[in-house]
Amino acid sequence: MRVGLLTREYPPDVYGGAGVHVEFLARELRSLTDLDVHCWGEGGAGGVVRHRSWPSLDGANDALRTFSVDLTMAAALEGRELVHSHTWYAGLAGHLGKLLHGIPHVVTAHSLEPLRPWKAEQLGGGYALSSWAERIAVESADAVIAVSAAMREDILGCYPSLDPARVRVIHNGIDTRLYRPDHGTDVLRRVGLDPGRPYVLFVGRVTRQKGVPHLLRAVRDIDPAAQVVLCAGAPDTPEIDREFRDLFDELSTVRRGVHWIPQMLPRADVVQLLTHAAVFVCPSVYEPLGIVNLEAMACGTAVVASRVGGIPEVVDDGRTGLLVPVEDDFEQRLAAALDSLVTDPEAARRMGEAGRERAVREFGWDAVARRTVGLYEEVLEAGDARQAGQRG
Repeated sequence: MRVGLLTREYPPDVYGGAGVHVEFLARELRSLTDLDVHCWGEGGAGGVVRHRSWPSLDGANDALRTFSVDLTMAAALEGRELVHSHTWYAGLAGHLGKLLHGIPHVVTAHSLEPLRPWKAEQLGGGYALSSWAERIAVESADAVIAVSAAMREDILGCYPSLDPARVRVIHNGIDTRLYRPDHGTDVLRRVGLDPGRPYVLFVGRVTRQKGVPHLLRAVRDIDPAAQVVLCAGAPDTPEIDREFRDLFDELSTVRRGVHWIPQMLPRADVVQLLTHAAVFVCPSVYEPLGIVNLEAMACGTAVVASRVGGIPEVVDDGRTGLLVPVEDDFEQRLAAALDSLVTDPEAARRMGEAGRERAVREFGWDAVARRTVGLYEEVLEAGDARQAGQRG
């Protein structure tokens, strides 16, 4: 089976959960299919083809630049039997490839533009274009993969004309061989942490979706003995960047041990930080699944997360972590949940151990890849049946 996998992010240029998903899914698919990966960037080798936006669009709206990449990706799909796109950045390429080459198109929806109105701050008028591209790709796809059951409901809510039978749930996965407890302390010392004090850890982008401003206000009220570590970069807009910096500066004046790491750390460094955290926090206001919670669980760390989207399908409330409803008192409840685990290391330890067990048992990438290939086969068989019916 000759598959073209389309994505914006691919190693070494991975900055979010969708990129992590594609990296590990592609690794497993290579043993099951004849796979070409098409992504953004320069050059390419070993079954990876990198595409850049047209130079004539340098400085243009990001959505227009994305569409130029989509055109080059679609042209490069000749000879593939099926195309599988990830996020709106590649969805239009998948749709055009379907039409141009007469092949089925599978879409994995990692998030939905109608549920991210704050993206208008980042894209301006391009948000209307990204929303249009997503709609075209999703509504015309032969199959749509939702990364959680909650995400499936969101997809059908945003795109009611879509046949529910075409929307399948295949959860994200985690490589528990890479994400496993690392009890070294060299990374902690390098970033200036005191190994003798507990710390709350956040890892994610500086974006409204991730709820970072809520977290910066909430941690004002947790145990003053706790450190706060923010692995937070890639701000969506200058405005959210300024808001983050202002809140960080305010927080730093009222408590000691606040650490901001704006650069992308190597995976091994993140694993060590996850391992030693008293608690990992995910304060997202929108999250189709939240793969970073799986990463923390695989490292044996308790999780405090918002009760939104697909997070409850990953974090078992009261067993592997604590879930906080996103309501008017969200920040107060978030602070209370964090404080309860920072001040009760035995409870945090039990939850961390249960989280590691759950990650190993239920979220392996090999199983994710097998389910994905099974869907490919269904889609191809359905296409063959339609063609046979038309000939008859």
